[in-house]
This record gives sequence, C-alpha cells and structure tokens, in this order.
Amino acid sequence: MADDARCTPSELAELLERGEDFCLLDVRTEQELEIARVDGCAHIPLNELPARLDEIEPWRHKLIVTLCHHGMRSQTAQEYLISNGFSRVSNLSGGIDAYAAEVDPTLNRY
Repeated sequence: MADDARCTPSELAELLERGEDFCLLDVRTEQELEIARVDGCAHIPLNELPARLDEIEPWRHKLIVTLCHHGMRSQTAQEYLISNGFSRVSNLSGGIDAYAAEVDPTLNRY
C-alpha cells in the first residue's frame, strides 16, 4: 500500500487474495456484521475497543486494517490504535460499502 493510513477496497482484496498475515478489524455493531461481513475479520465494536485492546495485542507491530460501514468509525479506531502504540494501522477507504460496490457485489449493502 502506498499510503499506510488508507487501504483501498482493491488493496484489501489483494491482501486477502495473497493470504497476507494481517488483522482485518471490523468495528461495526453485531447487527451490522449480520448484514454483511468479510470472511476472516476480527470483530470488536468501536465502543468496546478500549476494553478489548488485549485481543489485538499480537498485531501491535503487524498490519491492521480497520473497517466499518463508510470509514468514519474505523478512522476513529485507527487513530485510537495508533495513539496506543500500534505501528501499522490502515483504514479501509469507504468502508464495507465501498468494498461491496467495488470488489464483492455479493455482499449486502445497507
């Protein structure tokens, strides 16, 4: 990725296709996850992230890509992780909505 701060939907698709070792962190609610999800994601709703930070501790120095519906909550998660010493955190541009539109039209959009 040219810019570690952002990950485009096509870049995420490439990471998944290559089987890269990274954490895809979905910060949406459980209800949103039931509507559409990317296989293999870790799920920690944004409001639970501070209390559950230890769950992603193994990824402190590896790539983490945060995602939500349109990219706002995941940007907040990205900033929070960086402020807590996580060194390689990227935010999925446009969220799962853009991923569904550009990469995987089988995903439900809402």
